Amino acid sequence: QVQLVESGGGSVQSGGSLRLSCAASGYSYRTYCMGWFRQAPGKEREGVAAIDSDGSTSYADSVKGRFTISQDNAKNTMYLQMNSLKPEDTAMYYCKIARQCRYDSRGSHVPGFGYWGRGTQVTVSS
Repeated sequence: QVQLVESGGGSVQSGGSLRLSCAASGYSYRTYCMGWFRQAPGKEREGVAAIDSDGSTSYADSVKGRFTISQDNAKNTMYLQMNSLKPEDTAMYYCKIARQCRYDSRGSHVPGFGYWGRGTQVTVSS
């Protein structure tokens, strides 16, 4: 069974940094698309960043230049380095893995149909 476990969330002041981790297990396919989504209270879920098995990355316009997605294949772990955090980044962040990426309604390249982690909370104060 595929399992994704997020960690690294917390509270930080505006301008600060956090590093999220997503540890994956039970995924047996050679190709994949992994990424991060976030959802704030009262707002729609949005794709944040994604990385595929070829190492290609993509980002939502709102986080370009501030967030960096990466992976450590030896540890089966994906990371999201978040710098210059803003209050509008406050949300529950979810990890997802799928066979391939897709474009969502906002034009973001994100994992398609697949598996979700339970999420980790990120709170950015002014």
